[in-house]
Amino acid sequence: MIRILCVGKLKEEYLKEAVKDYLKRLSKYTKVELIELKDSNINNEKDEIQKYLKTNDYIISLAIEGKELNTLEFKKMIENNFINGNSNITFIIGGSDGIHEEIKKLSNEKISFSRLTYPHGLFRVILLEQIYRCFKIMNGEAYNK
Repeated sequence: MIRILCVGKLKEEYLKEAVKDYLKRLSKYTKVELIELKDSNINNEKDEIQKYLKTNDYIISLAIEGKELNTLEFKKMIENNFINGNSNITFIIGGSDGIHEEIKKLSNEKISFSRLTYPHGLFRVILLEQIYRCFKIMNGEAYNK
């Protein structure tokens, strides 16, 4: 299972529709749970995030200082976790102040999709699209490049 913890709620209908579409597409391959947490200060967000982290999760913080991966490296990371029997992969998208350092220390990986800053709602769609792309590749299925 893949869990995505997101600080803040989506307001834009077009982003909600895109998220819904990718969740539907991904349901063919794996269960994806998207959890929206209240946008607050970074300490409160840390406490809320910790409530959802489990000891057997493979935790990935999405942070600007994280390592950048190409799509095949990202796929390999996801694939290796499922092959190695990790029951859950948990991605964390922080709030406007980022992710608390304590959460980053709990993470197995810190990755960055770019040094650019994206709106958090749009980034959810980007993350879901990349996860979907990975599953298509893992299953030897064609996907538009």
